[in-house]
Amino acid sequence: MNIESEINKELFVPQNERLLVVLEVQRRQKKRRSFLPTSSREDYTTFICVSVTNTTPQQLLITKVKQFAGSPLFTRRSQWTVKQLKQVNGINPNKDTPELDLVFDNTVDQWVASSSPEKCIFIQVLYRACQTHWESKAGSLVNLGKSLQARRKSMAPPRQTEFINCQSKLTRDASSMNLVIYRCKAFLGRVKKLMVARQKGPLRPAKSSLCLLTELDTMSSLLGTADQGGSAQRLALGERGGRLTRAEDRTVRLMHKAHLNLKQ
Repeated sequence: MNIESEINKELFVPQNERLLVVLEVQRRQKKRRSFLPTSSREDYTTFICVSVTNTTPQQLLITKVKQFAGSPLFTRRSQWTVKQLKQVNGINPNKDTPELDLVFDNTVDQWVASSSPEKCIFIQVLYRACQTHWESKAGSLVNLGKSLQARRKSMAPPRQTEFINCQSKLTRDASSMNLVIYRCKAFLGRVKKLMVARQKGPLRPAKSSLCLLTELDTMSSLLGTADQGGSAQRLALGERGGRLTRAEDRTVRLMHKAHLNLKQ
């Protein structure tokens, strides 16, 4: 079970919420907390989660979640509604970067994501969720009926979340294919990072691990071409994806077997 599934099962399902996306982050500028012991200041991982409630009317929520070192549990730290999210700043509108800012009514969080593709996935999913939320709000106002026309005219329209310095392919020109490509890039990055870390360990890299790394490099090249819109490259990407999955399964089995042999 991956991190997103674990967080969803532990924190959001019990609250009757549906988790849309999770982003692992670190602060660009760390807050000073001199009253904390040095050993406890950085012993946690932070995740920013976007979720919707399963109740009617739906609420779109942004939640800060932490996992402390040595603990399998996740803890909710802060939560905001989309109404409190004033601005999402992608920092660089010209290329994929891991930095982003989230501006709320009462605070500004400056983050660095675990990778650029992960941040791009987060922004694209959050943008779509915000658009759906505000469109549903606008529709509910229209359905109130003509008897409330005068009242609606006197009411100020709800303030929508502003997305600035974000690439158009994440917002205005967003497409399902862009999201698939970023998910593939994020997956490849995580697996490649794990494989490199394993190779640096005491175990000799398994043959399938080396094959997996080769597949990852090839997939990365295909992703770059597919991102530019080639149908043939996208077909090759799908075929490589199947080979990648099989190679990964073989690698996991071999690593598990080697780990058991070391314990004996």
